[in-house]
Amino acid sequence: MEQIEPNRIFLLSPAYAGGERARMILSERAQFDLARRLRSRERATLGEVFAFLSGLYFRGKLAYANAFARTAEGICGVLVITPTRGLVDAATRVSLRDLREFAEVDIHESDPRYREPLARDAQRLAKKLSAECEVVLLGSIATGKYVDVLLENFQHRLRFPADFVGRGDMSRGGLLLRCAMDK
Repeated sequence: MEQIEPNRIFLLSPAYAGGERARMILSERAQFDLARRLRSRERATLGEVFAFLSGLYFRGKLAYANAFARTAEGICGVLVITPTRGLVDAATRVSLRDLREFAEVDIHESDPRYREPLARDAQRLAKKLSAECEVVLLGSIATGKYVDVLLENFQHRLRFPADFVGRGDMSRGGLLLRCAMDK
């Protein structure tokens, strides 16, 4: 008899929206495609923007999550933890104004501007998922900024990649990209 794999969704930690790459993309003088789209009605996806801001690490997380997510109909398989809006589908289109909003809030477990939207969305999502669904965090587990609120809501369903332990962001990003390409 064929074994049925459980559903699996991925929660991706965000890119830092206040760094040098963010300043580049926020500049009115920026003429590269992504910056122009952020300023236009077309916008750009949250995944694209964070991949630009973070580089290899977020790009790896996004590729891996897209390759290995398995969800029931109506449930997004790749969600990004945002500084102000909780869990957002990586395919959601965002603008420069959205990016500026993200840059205003540092992610810290005690900041209600970050924690309350994340707790709200995690609670809503947890109610929709089966007990067997795996919720995989692709982000740091060294502090409580992601783990505390997610563990509260997803409990035994929350997973962390063991291969992340002891690796830096660039190493993690490269590992995730290789795994996604090998699928």
